[in-house]
Amino acid sequence: MASMMVDSTKKMINRWNFQINSDHLELDIESEIVASAGEIIARASFGMDDENGKIVFDQLRTLQMTLFKTNRYVGVPFGKFFNLKKTLEAKKIGEEVDKLLLSIIESRMNSNDKKQHEQDLLGHLLKENNEIDGQTNKALTKKELVDECKTFFFGGYETTSLSITWTLLLLALHQDWQNQLRDEIKQVVGNIEELDINLLADLKKMKWVMNEALRLYPPSPNVQRQTMEDIQVDNVKVPKGTNIWIDVVAMHHDVTLWGNDANKFKPERFMNDANGECKHKMGYLPFGFGGRACVGRNLTFMEYKIVLTLLLSKFRFKLSPSYYHSPTIMLSLRPSYGLPLIVQPL
Repeated sequence: MASMMVDSTKKMINRWNFQINSDHLELDIESEIVASAGEIIARASFGMDDENGKIVFDQLRTLQMTLFKTNRYVGVPFGKFFNLKKTLEAKKIGEEVDKLLLSIIESRMNSNDKKQHEQDLLGHLLKENNEIDGQTNKALTKKELVDECKTFFFGGYETTSLSITWTLLLLALHQDWQNQLRDEIKQVVGNIEELDINLLADLKKMKWVMNEALRLYPPSPNVQRQTMEDIQVDNVKVPKGTNIWIDVVAMHHDVTLWGNDANKFKPERFMNDANGECKHKMGYLPFGFGGRACVGRNLTFMEYKIVLTLLLSKFRFKLSPSYYHSPTIMLSLRPSYGLPLIVQPL
């Protein structure tokens, strides 16, 4: 999938160069990165062309925003009736998305050219279904295939695009680290025109920066769990069926876990410790933990490194005077008013 990521990023770079040559140095980096990540995940998930991928991407984004506005009453009886108009709107969009994805799945099922798409997510899911034909209790239904694709689509573009977005903000604020990463890319990767992705694993400082960006601005700001039985936590009894919200943002900024510099951008804290010298092994949870850890984590790591390597090799980033810092939770943690940066070619 790396070649898809490189292609989409180079298309974005060409678009930026065109705007810069037209004297548009200020770009809304968030919308650009989100659009590029959506294109990548559409191709990686379903092998979609740009047009179909954009339709699904736009509809899923609309669905996300609509659901967030209607679904704030988690666990409240009859909560879905509080914003009936928006709830019905979300249902209609959801049905349209399902219909489009189902048509893509059925088209792939009936296609004679199976090998063309065998490397994308849907290709793998269909291949598994074919291999266990006759054991329908293990095979995924068409509805389950649609749901798997939607989950991967949401999780795949959101976490990655926002990780890159917040990183570019931090690098624009800390030019020294921006220069350090650029120097590391030159030393480790060398020729970016023929990018060897096997070298990306050696970008150690970039990994520190990524970990620190995920600590300060975790794309998934909270995690929900439900107790399946009565449990005792120290002196607190938690009854069966209790919905528990784990505030990841608060944990990642807790001075008792991270020290007095918890709110500072300090990538070197991850130099010798994958947990960032956190005083509790469960205090750093950008991708969850254990059996329910994010399934797309490695995809995010690869895309993050590819996109940043290409961008930092071509451009210098500075904070625009028009930027207003206001992180907000819209299912994920995002900048309320986008991320305007001054982008200058090297």
